[in-house]
Amino acid sequence: MNVEIIGGGPAGLYFAILAKKQFPDWHLHITERNGRNDTFGWGVVFSDRTLEYLQEYDPISATTIINSFETWEDVEVVHKNEHITIGGNKFSGISRLAMLNILQERAEQLGVKLTFNTDIRDIKECNDADLIVACDGVNSLIRKTYQEQFQPDLSIRTNKYIWYGTKQIFNALTLTIRENSDGVFASHSYKFNADTSTFVVECDEETWKNAGFANMDDPQTREYLEGVFANDLGGNRLLSNKSNWINFLLVKNKHWFFDNVVLIGDAVHTAHFSIGSGTKLALEDSIALFNSFKEHQTVQEALPAFEATRKPIAEAYQQFAYDSLLLFEHLKEQMQLTPIEMAYKMMTRSKRLDHEKLRKRDPKFVRQVEELLNTR
Repeated sequence: MNVEIIGGGPAGLYFAILAKKQFPDWHLHITERNGRNDTFGWGVVFSDRTLEYLQEYDPISATTIINSFETWEDVEVVHKNEHITIGGNKFSGISRLAMLNILQERAEQLGVKLTFNTDIRDIKECNDADLIVACDGVNSLIRKTYQEQFQPDLSIRTNKYIWYGTKQIFNALTLTIRENSDGVFASHSYKFNADTSTFVVECDEETWKNAGFANMDDPQTREYLEGVFANDLGGNRLLSNKSNWINFLLVKNKHWFFDNVVLIGDAVHTAHFSIGSGTKLALEDSIALFNSFKEHQTVQEALPAFEATRKPIAEAYQQFAYDSLLLFEHLKEQMQLTPIEMAYKMMTRSKRLDHEKLRKRDPKFVRQVEELLNTR
């Protein structure tokens, strides 16, 4: 089978790896608009469950990825300048570029063809393909071109966010809330290699306007935010990688495929970054699509099976992420909470983690919450 994969991110690379291992006679070609070593953002984060999937489906690439990980068990919430630590959470971080390079090398070892710096804007450029896998990101041109077939539902959210790095090492997945005369800011930070951390900042539109970011260039923006988070950065600077303020785009699609074309990854769904799920969902899409082709003989059978199996799971995860998104969009309304209350609110915001599950992770923290509630 001749397979064209549009987009060389984790979703496309991982599907190609799994498919080539299982079906060595398939011709798989990945076309990526950016260069081999071009990427936006900094690090990505995984839970233990995602690592189990990677080890199960391709131990060779999983071993290399895991050897490049920084790991931690704590979540830390900083509110009113108080640090609250919640244990029992297992996460791992890796540079996005490092992960892409590992998957690129593995795909090429297996015989997948990779073409960089080439933009496919229409599936008509892939006339010879038996299967077209479109994983061209949140602003997918394939989804936009064929919106009548996919029927996307796109929601531009109200908060602004910007994705930086820093040499300050955060040894926990850290959620920091800071307030100044312009408004309320939240940062999401975690280490992804021995000397660098991801540092995502978000704020509501009113705060963004009050701060005057619309009239600031990149150095001015970083200087302003370094002031907001001065107590958290330890004198380290914020590092830019084509970093710009953007609004989160919530992507859903009524249909995930038509004919021999299927969407995966951010092209078909997005989940708010506050639960660190974009790469996880992309990889799990790839696994689900691969499993559909293991179980079904034809494209006409495999694609409906993929959508039927995977779509409800992704939609449930999107709901968890949406609940998390709403908390950050209305963070200003929660500023009266004590540090313990804010930490509890953060830990249970997506409703995946309830009181009893949180007790199993960190009974000491839950006792603190209960003691605070019992005094009121």
